[in-house]
Amino acid sequence: MPFREINSKMVEATVVPGQKMFSQRGAMLAYRGEVAFTPNIQGGQGGMMSMIGRRMANEATPLMTVEGNGTVMFGHGGHHIHVINLSGDTLYVEADRLLAFDGTLQQGTMFMGSQGGVMGMVRGQVTGQGLFTTTLKGHGAVAVMAHGGVIELPITPGRAVHVDPQAYVAHHGDVRNKLSTALGWREMVGRGSGEGFQLELSGSGAVYVQASEEKL
Repeated sequence: MPFREINSKMVEATVVPGQKMFSQRGAMLAYRGEVAFTPNIQGGQGGMMSMIGRRMANEATPLMTVEGNGTVMFGHGGHHIHVINLSGDTLYVEADRLLAFDGTLQQGTMFMGSQGGVMGMVRGQVTGQGLFTTTLKGHGAVAVMAHGGVIELPITPGRAVHVDPQAYVAHHGDVRNKLSTALGWREMVGRGSGEGFQLELSGSGAVYVQASEEKL
């Protein structure tokens, strides 16, 4: 279900009979047609066990199921919105950045320590994003939120991309991430900005970076 970008902070989705989508609660701005919005107790595509896993990981954002026949405009908090189209691969994104997405996408949760070992866990603490992240897999579109707009940086074999962890939004593809320090530990004493750390992403895919170090 493609999204049409109305402006940098609003998108419109077409809802058709027999298909559903999910949105963050409170994200609906306006709609036309016969559209129903209901709380999603199972946390989206993936069933009850997927929901339980996300809640145990503290990576669950209240969702609404959107069904019917019409068009819906979405936006939230005045945040910038970026649309990501998936073609069978997996998107890794923090749950609170999800504005709306296709109901065909399979949801899950990934332990950050599994990408980058102990440093993957350190990254979660440094960025304030926690130790888990949400995954969306399949064919469909995802609208994510960010501060100050988003740029997509390709990741290709042999050419790693380094990102400020606090500017990181999401990534997809066959990508490994690890946290490295740009400064020595002694130099980092008293530095609270997080700029002493860099998130290194390598492999094949893309990373999405916002023009800000501010969390949602």
